[in-house]
Amino acid sequence: MLSKNKRVLKASEFSAYAYCKRAWWYGLKGVKPRNEHELVIGRDVHHQHGVQVFISGLLRLLAYILVLVALVLLTIYLTQRFV
Repeated sequence: MLSKNKRVLKASEFSAYAYCKRAWWYGLKGVKPRNEHELVIGRDVHHQHGVQVFISGLLRLLAYILVLVALVLLTIYLTQRFV
């Protein structure tokens, strides 16, 4: 059991500390970043990019499926034509 003066550290805190110790300390103290607007914009841009990457992955999968279906149909067509 944790005592009152100890807290659990999250993995994201270790990552933030490794990236920038001062930014981690400011976050711990509740200091808001001066570029909060830019951070929000960056988060939104990253989200939009993630959606685009997800959609492109789905489109690639659809393309593979369509090529596979085309090959199966071509095989069936050629088999029936020459039999």
